[in-house]
Amino acid sequence: MVRRLRWMLWGLVAMASAGFGLLMLRTSTVPPGATLIEVRELGGAFALTDQNGATVTEEALAGRPYAVFFGFTNCPDVCPTTLFELSRLMQQLGPDADRFKVLFVTVDPERDTLDQLGPYMSSFDPRITALTGSPEATAAMLRNYRAYARKVPMGDGYTMDHTALVFLMGSDGRFVSTLDMHEPEEIRLGKLQQLARR
Repeated sequence: MVRRLRWMLWGLVAMASAGFGLLMLRTSTVPPGATLIEVRELGGAFALTDQNGATVTEEALAGRPYAVFFGFTNCPDVCPTTLFELSRLMQQLGPDADRFKVLFVTVDPERDTLDQLGPYMSSFDPRITALTGSPEATAAMLRNYRAYARKVPMGDGYTMDHTALVFLMGSDGRFVSTLDMHEPEEIRLGKLQQLARR
């Protein structure tokens, strides 16, 4: 009885999280004037390069759940905080974290070259893969996830405004939920535990 109640509660959490993710996608993460989409449309084909110079496509993820986080190495707070938190959660999960992939996709390919990504990623869990590519390939993946990124002038250079959610995708390549670092830790950990089983 207790076990059934626990699964029912987790089911409600998952439904609420998916609803929250959809709400976030329909508001702050979608540029003004964009067409609203169904969450089942998220994801799709891509071809980018990891921090070791290897080509990574959606086919390499076939049959395995994964998480996608868009960011950039010059990000002052949100990106390193999210990657540190993901690393910490993966450590807590132990072997379960080996069951899914985590992708850090740069929204700033102009500066995030392989020479930049390699040293940057050494600070985080080695199971997190950083991806970069041409501006066109990066824009295509952002469109696939209906994620948002915009260059913002700042002083003599620029920063990037971008979607801060982590997209959780099942082994069938379908959207499952989002991870928000403002959620309680037990919720985030529970979502990744569920992802490992998808």
